[in-house]
Amino acid sequence: MSFTDFWENEILDHILNDGAYTAPTIYIGLSTTTPADDGTNITEPVGGAYARITTAATDWDPAAAGSKGNATVLSFPTATASWGTITHFVLLDAVSAGNALAFGALTTAKAVGDGDTASFAAGALAITLD
Repeated sequence: MSFTDFWENEILDHILNDGAYTAPTIYIGLSTTTPADDGTNITEPVGGAYARITTAATDWDPAAAGSKGNATVLSFPTATASWGTITHFVLLDAVSAGNALAFGALTTAKAVGDGDTASFAAGALAITLD
């Protein structure tokens, strides 16, 4: 998992008392391309009922040993057309547009076709700081 330059700077300013930072609602998106550290090169599916997932604090386990994972199953809407082959997940701060915060590669790329429901099992996403 990699944090984007944007989020790294926000976190550093916050923990070193150099600017106010309010934690955003975290949205999970999918990408068919490898995101870049500067938050670009994210290619989310378009159409086919694709929408980012909105998460709440209860969707995440408490942090332990520098890691935090999803406590619940996180499911996207059922695809009504092909979304392509998904290779990465992305954490974002808005339901559309916004800033990419972090991203990670899927263990196995997954083609999402019409009628498929992409989801992450509880514990499948691990956000780590080390």
